[in-house]
Amino acid sequence: MSKDILSARSDFPILRQTVNDLPLVYLDNAATTQKPHSVIDAISKYYLTTNANIHRGNHTLAVQATQAYEAVRKKVAAYINAPSAEQIIFTRGTTESVNLVAYSFGDAFVEEGDEVIVSQLEHHSNYVPWELMCQRKGATFRVIPFDSNGELNLQVFQEMLNKKTRLVAINHVSNSLGTVNPVEEIIQLAHAADVPVLVDGAQSVQHIDHDVQAMDADFYAFSGHKIYAPMGVGVLYGKKEWLEKMPPFLSGGEMIDQVTPTKVTFNVLPYKFEAGTPSVADVIGLGAAIDYINQFDFTQLQAYEAELLNYGLGLLQSIPGLEVYANPKHRSAILPFNVEGIQHYDLGVLLDTKGIAVRTGQHCTQPIMDALHIPGTVRASLALYNTREDLDALAHGIERVIRMIRR
Repeated sequence: MSKDILSARSDFPILRQTVNDLPLVYLDNAATTQKPHSVIDAISKYYLTTNANIHRGNHTLAVQATQAYEAVRKKVAAYINAPSAEQIIFTRGTTESVNLVAYSFGDAFVEEGDEVIVSQLEHHSNYVPWELMCQRKGATFRVIPFDSNGELNLQVFQEMLNKKTRLVAINHVSNSLGTVNPVEEIIQLAHAADVPVLVDGAQSVQHIDHDVQAMDADFYAFSGHKIYAPMGVGVLYGKKEWLEKMPPFLSGGEMIDQVTPTKVTFNVLPYKFEAGTPSVADVIGLGAAIDYINQFDFTQLQAYEAELLNYGLGLLQSIPGLEVYANPKHRSAILPFNVEGIQHYDLGVLLDTKGIAVRTGQHCTQPIMDALHIPGTVRASLALYNTREDLDALAHGIERVIRMIRR
């Protein structure tokens, strides 16, 4: 029997506290999600009972730590429906996962005169690594524009694809606008031109379908801290045909097979890409977070979050002088807005005085803000523990700020 979504809030101890003497209303989940007791307990238990370095020792704690670590790799593979656990590489987060591909794939497959395509909707972590890689390699960096609804122009994208295109990097969900990109269609178009695709799943893996085989993604990246797990752990999935051809990103311990003064050979997948001592406790926490999410019926979870998003959109759109940005056919978990006459940063600070946590600024998406001709937005973002009452508090808080400033 699936866990009741409405009971989830009680699993997150941080949500019981007050901020500025008011109940905490946490709506900054696109930046990081809070952690349930089960995740916190798993990390604590690891340090209390199991702490040891992995893959190196044969004493009891080392064996236990290694087994626990590798069990999480299998959980992640099952969660995103990867064909095998060896295609799951642990990193520090989406940013490192993307950089791994930008450096390693770029080193192996991109030459002067080649092209790489990203979108105007990308977080800087799936934009800047490719731009810098193109500069290093003498390749051309191309950007798919978005329209007035916040949706990508796929006709322009299709026209961009050519024999020089080496890779497409695209997010599944925009962290600033909430646009759900049609990644399956984008991948089909790219593959028809023999171009691999990296999908940034940081804002989608906890909210919408994330089957990498159905998606047919060549690479898929996400961060643990966006999915109720600790900061400092992330995942890169890759198709074996690419991972086996790519050189290591980092070198050191664990990633080697043989080392001599004249030759170095590399370990098998996934260890070829996991140099050095990893953050074992955070990986254990990621496994606990996946166990936590798997208690819910994911279809019901999606329906709950969609209803919550629509409720929030209705509340915000009813406030005079408030503009919600973008109107995509499919939006996920993100409410981006500004209020006329109030600077976005000021609004965020004033909402904090009422216990309401939102994010303000460019959200690491300057190309989006430049396209919208604005300096930034206020962003409210949702998670499974949010409620209608949270959104009511947000709307009432905004209205109180407006009255205070305009009286």
